[in-house]
Amino acid sequence: MPTARASRRIAAPAEHLWRIVSDPYHLPRWWPRVERVEDVDGGAFTEVMKTRAGKTVRADFDLVRSDEPAGTVVWEQRLQGTPFAGVLSFSETELRVVPARAGGAGAGGAEATDVTNEMRQELSGRPAGESAPDGGGALQPSRRLRLPSLGGWMLRRAASRTIEEALDGLEQISG
Repeated sequence: MPTARASRRIAAPAEHLWRIVSDPYHLPRWWPRVERVEDVDGGAFTEVMKTRAGKTVRADFDLVRSDEPAGTVVWEQRLQGTPFAGVLSFSETELRVVPARAGGAGAGGAEATDVTNEMRQELSGRPAGESAPDGGGALQPSRRLRLPSLGGWMLRRAASRTIEEALDGLEQISG
């Protein structure tokens, strides 16, 4: 499964960063292209994003795990029945916020936190909106979407760019 991961030491207390990354309403402040967050309810939320071309896109997510003592939050994108299903069969984002070890202070000796942002995605190989005819995940070969052999690499590259931009945004609002 293509995975993109980036880590960064941010000069801010872990508790402060946890409040930001664990609250979906903060996403527009730091996650790339998120204009607003709607329908936050019981561990689910909707991101309203603006593409680079200016088009508005909605994406729904479910909170999979939120563990404050471990500093880990994981959310999964709901793909079934969405245009994203034509590209992805799975998409999960995990953020880890851990106080930097002794001697790992940020700029000017300020308290620092190590933040890891990881995105795991799997290509679907199906045209958007099409489900497997047998209900078991296998498509008839004639209807299978032909993804280039570099599809996983391209997906990882795009995800890497997104998580780096997210870390940039988190660092900017934390300082």
